[in-house]
Amino acid sequence: MDCDLGAAWMRHMRQGEWDLAWRVSDEVLRRRNGVQDWRQPRHLQAIWNGAPLEGRRVLLRCYHGLGDTIQFIRFAPSLRARTAELTIWAQPALIPLLRTMPGIGRLLPLHDGTPEVAYDVDAEIMELAHILRLTPAMLPGPIPYLLPAHVAPRPDRRQLAVGLVWRAGDWEADRRSIPFSALPPLFDIPGVSIHILQRGEALRECPPDLGIMAGHDDIHQAAAVMCTLDLVISVDSMPAHLAGALGRPVWTLLAHQADWRWMEGREDTPWYPTMRLFRQPQPGDWSAVIARVAAELRRLAAQRSAAA
Repeated sequence: MDCDLGAAWMRHMRQGEWDLAWRVSDEVLRRRNGVQDWRQPRHLQAIWNGAPLEGRRVLLRCYHGLGDTIQFIRFAPSLRARTAELTIWAQPALIPLLRTMPGIGRLLPLHDGTPEVAYDVDAEIMELAHILRLTPAMLPGPIPYLLPAHVAPRPDRRQLAVGLVWRAGDWEADRRSIPFSALPPLFDIPGVSIHILQRGEALRECPPDLGIMAGHDDIHQAAAVMCTLDLVISVDSMPAHLAGALGRPVWTLLAHQADWRWMEGREDTPWYPTMRLFRQPQPGDWSAVIARVAAELRRLAAQRSAAA
């Protein structure tokens, strides 16, 4: 994308002027003239050539992150209703959970080869925002839209059960992640039990006696666990999107220059009505974010105790 056009698109999206952003996207599409550059890394490939999707066999490619697929998969049922046939080429780790979504269409596991399906038009799942010409007023759609089965009830409701994720995935991990050393104000709050949802190498930072190890590498199982919690606290990563798609209360902790999807100057988001945003007041200032979150946790725990 041309630098000037890219800057204009980003400005409009951050300010909630999505209708103006799609005009920029139209110009980018016109300049590309249907040419696709398959040499680009997969997540940078522009797929849609501007062709209409109505009444066609459509292949929806999920080339970005797991959280991106979870965020945009909500449009699959309405897209399927407009097409002759919809096939979703999705990350294998997500397919068991995506199958719980009513009306989603055919799911195939994404791999590095070519799709084993005939289609007339294809698009990358995040291109749906442009294709459908979304505006903030059109969101969020039905919530929850992912519906894991076999959610076990949590026997102890006396404490506020809070899931915690502090480290993001590979993309811009340093900017989106919170150092574990900044987290202690969240621990030992009366009436709060911490459930560690974090996965991966970041678990090495966590003392073995801190909280309840509740995370799962199986995303369907992780979703079932989230459904037993009172609140999920997460950095801007897949678990935040998962909690939002499940309709669970979730506090998402954002870097000062957050991604375009969270827009600017908002503590809520039209994407997920159960999500609350906590933003860095200055670049790198996670201590202020954690202090505010800790204060809000104390307030919620006190309310739970008073109501008991």
